[in-house]
Amino acid sequence: MPLKHLTLTSLKNPRVKHVVRLRNRRARDQHQQFIIEGFRPLQFALQTGYPINELYVCQANIQDNAFAQYVIHHCIDNDTPVVYVVPEVFRKMAYRENPEGMLALAPQNHRQLADIDTGACSLVIVAEAVEKPGNLGTILRSADATGVHALILCDQCTDLFNPNVVRASTGTLFTVPVPEATSGEAMDWLENNNFRVLAATPNSTTAYTDADMSMPTAIVIGTEHAGLSNRWLERADVKVRIPMHGRADSLNVATATTLLLYEALRQRQCLHRNE
Repeated sequence: MPLKHLTLTSLKNPRVKHVVRLRNRRARDQHQQFIIEGFRPLQFALQTGYPINELYVCQANIQDNAFAQYVIHHCIDNDTPVVYVVPEVFRKMAYRENPEGMLALAPQNHRQLADIDTGACSLVIVAEAVEKPGNLGTILRSADATGVHALILCDQCTDLFNPNVVRASTGTLFTVPVPEATSGEAMDWLENNNFRVLAATPNSTTAYTDADMSMPTAIVIGTEHAGLSNRWLERADVKVRIPMHGRADSLNVATATTLLLYEALRQRQCLHRNE
């Protein structure tokens, strides 16, 4: 039976089990697939031309949602299999607590540094060994909002295709290029493309608002627990601090990154207004 005419009613169906297994990184890596769940992530995936392998739909959840109908027709027009499932089965497949009624399987698209359009680049993020998927997703959301040209994922601890990254990014995983590299490869690429490397550390005497971010800049962020490695701190062209007036000596990595990005955006907007 063609998939687009198939309705899954059993929790034991092999397709249902396959989707559930993709919550695990080992299964995602083995099959080179991941889950895109929810209207907003699917919207960005389609708008950016990201390929979809299969679409799963719970008709009872989507009802007359216009965007959901658009996604269904888009997939059918592009010969992407559309599979309908009953509510009980969809709850088993869904990662979210209150599923919107639509999820897709997509291939993992691994980008390299060579894929970055260096002609357009002036602001990038380098994320060294970020550990928490929710933080990586939030950083992607801030990167999209501030016009970052790429997020270079170095020495990764978190799987880029973790469902929590997709969810926290609200689909901006598909709008911000995310090449994967080692720290050494990233350092060489930044030097070859004349980027100024900026690192935040509480040991700096320079406030982040006093650092010039109007030139091609790479903002380097580190792990949630230990911060940046000595290797990146030694490589940085400028070190800045974010003022802390309470008892805590640091911010959440996603929050700190967002502050730095909006300062870079502010400086660039002021520069354009003065031209």
